[in-house]
Amino acid sequence: MSSPIERLSELVIGTVESISSDEIRVLLDLDAPQTTALNTGTPMSFPRLNSYVLIPNETGATVAYVTWIGIERSPYPKRSGLKDFGLIDLPFPLRKMSLSPIGTLTVSRDRRDGTSVYELSRGIVAFPSVGDQILIPTPEQIAAIVGAKDKDRRVRIGSSPLAANTSIMVDPDKIFGRHVAILGNTGSGKSCSVAGLIRWSLDAAQAALEQGAAEPNARFIILDPNGEYAKAFADKGGNVRLFRVPPVDSQRGERALRLPAWLWNGHEWSAVSFARPGAQRPLLLQALRELKNGKQEGTPRTTIVRRYLYSYRVMIDAMLTEGAATFAGSATNRRRCGELLDNISADCEDLAKSVDGQYCAALEEISATIGGVAQSRRSSNGWFNAFSVQDMEATRDVLRSFENLVEDTFAAAQLTEDAPIPFDVHMLPEHLERIAATEGGALAGFISTLGMRIRGLMADPRLGPVVGSEPEITFDAWLDDLVGSNAAANGQVAIIDLSLVPSEIIHVVVAVFGRLTFEALQRYRRKHPEGKPLPTILVLEEAHNFVRRGSNEDGPPENPTQLCRETFEKIAREGRKFGLGLMLSSQRPSELSPTVLAQCNTFLLHRIVNDLDQALVARLVPDNVAGLLKELPSLPSRQAVLLGWATPIPLLVEMDELAEAHRPQSSDPDFWEVWIGRSPRAIDWPALVDDWTGKPES
Repeated sequence: MSSPIERLSELVIGTVESISSDEIRVLLDLDAPQTTALNTGTPMSFPRLNSYVLIPNETGATVAYVTWIGIERSPYPKRSGLKDFGLIDLPFPLRKMSLSPIGTLTVSRDRRDGTSVYELSRGIVAFPSVGDQILIPTPEQIAAIVGAKDKDRRVRIGSSPLAANTSIMVDPDKIFGRHVAILGNTGSGKSCSVAGLIRWSLDAAQAALEQGAAEPNARFIILDPNGEYAKAFADKGGNVRLFRVPPVDSQRGERALRLPAWLWNGHEWSAVSFARPGAQRPLLLQALRELKNGKQEGTPRTTIVRRYLYSYRVMIDAMLTEGAATFAGSATNRRRCGELLDNISADCEDLAKSVDGQYCAALEEISATIGGVAQSRRSSNGWFNAFSVQDMEATRDVLRSFENLVEDTFAAAQLTEDAPIPFDVHMLPEHLERIAATEGGALAGFISTLGMRIRGLMADPRLGPVVGSEPEITFDAWLDDLVGSNAAANGQVAIIDLSLVPSEIIHVVVAVFGRLTFEALQRYRRKHPEGKPLPTILVLEEAHNFVRRGSNEDGPPENPTQLCRETFEKIAREGRKFGLGLMLSSQRPSELSPTVLAQCNTFLLHRIVNDLDQALVARLVPDNVAGLLKELPSLPSRQAVLLGWATPIPLLVEMDELAEAHRPQSSDPDFWEVWIGRSPRAIDWPALVDDWTGKPES
């Protein structure tokens, strides 16, 4: 049996020749392995670029990885006894290596069984000196370097091809709690890594469930712009909630994607309607406040009626201010005025049925008075003769009588334009015009264009099923569906299929989902007795489309793209405190917001070819590991570089392979199989067009 000193000497492969803060030059021994090392008792390739070596010191050992291997001429031969060189192409060849130090490996004794326990820490405690020996790490040391033995690393994501295929484990608290970015070109395995991280985390949690728990209390919300993740989790059945743009196939577990417009806050309304900051935005926010206050729970019905009639009275005031031409001028204006009075009379008659006592009688009297004014000016052909100033003043005064009868409780209402209170969105354009009338005719032109945009938005049949209020849904039911039920009773994964969401609102939809999730978790922590958060992971695919690089202007956002970026920048900055982890996936990191990237503490880098993207990634890591990133352009599929908070040192990982049925629908198209008829592709254009145009099935 060999002694510890003898076992240590068997691992020596060379000595330190020179050293600087970021590079160590090594002279390899003549008998150091040239292809395969057997020193550790396990065959392993050596020397190999980016593999690990150890340099013992007083604190344990400095861990370094190989950045260069070569042969240099020597002015004199270096022999070991009478042994000749194994290389003959140079007169006096010496094998040398360059190393980059990346961490410190320490050893301690396990109190239970007295075995050695290795631990890796970031940073260099003690740099080596010239002449220090270089060692090949043992399998136990390699496992410690890549973190396979760390008890907090509970989720396996792959193996290390540079460390004898040792398992690569991650700590879910670190990889999800401080945001993770998965970057790489299309076809590099990025989507499979996203799906794999979710699946492997859920599987590990399932295997470690505490007694009495049936399913993991986990929450993953996937914003899927390409509709590729439904297949990846189809085997999870009831543990996955899939939301798609209607119509949906309920037999396959699909649910209608709903984001009622009353859930939008003032900034989101401003962005989707392109409301200008001068006049349009303040009036839009005022209209939202008044309409949402009208739906405030506990608000008296008479107060709601008062606000409704107040809007009509404002319109009459505006007509009187603008002059008789608006009600006594052209035949068209006279008819418009007469129809307005008819509408007011009919509305008052209907509203009288919803109130009691003196309020009912007052509304009936108003209806009769205004109806009489309209009838007195109606001609035999259905048109209207000119209305007088006295007619319009009488109409205004009778409307004002109801205002004097009922106290306006809206003035004391605490609801803002951001409150998620249901209201009739189709009333918004008309209500805007009524408010503008109070400010005089100068604003009418500004508000008419804003109202036209909102009317067009609400009338778009593509948007109605997503942003409409029918069928009715409560806010708590919406949160239960999207964020998840208590103890994740309705499943751990929510997939939001955005592939058919119209481009006009796609950024607003993504921003609203992100904001509502963030604010729900904020309020959860505030309401929790101990102030603890609800851990949730928000996954954003194709993040470069939604969190684009750009400058943030002062004040509220003026376009959906800026709104979306600012929403996720806030989540990136503050989400950790409220339990919201962000997982970004992108093939163009150079187009991502620097603020969001700066807040990501863990990176999983697949193949990256573009020079701008490579330069950006290089700036995210320390200089001493830049050599590892030089492999990015040539990485095969499934291989990636893991670096950041989730691992003490950067690691080359070969991601575990997902079964074909568990992969997202993002694989390369099989042109040849289709061309030769091995994989048929039948076409039914009429059926596709019917689905496209919303034509019902026969």
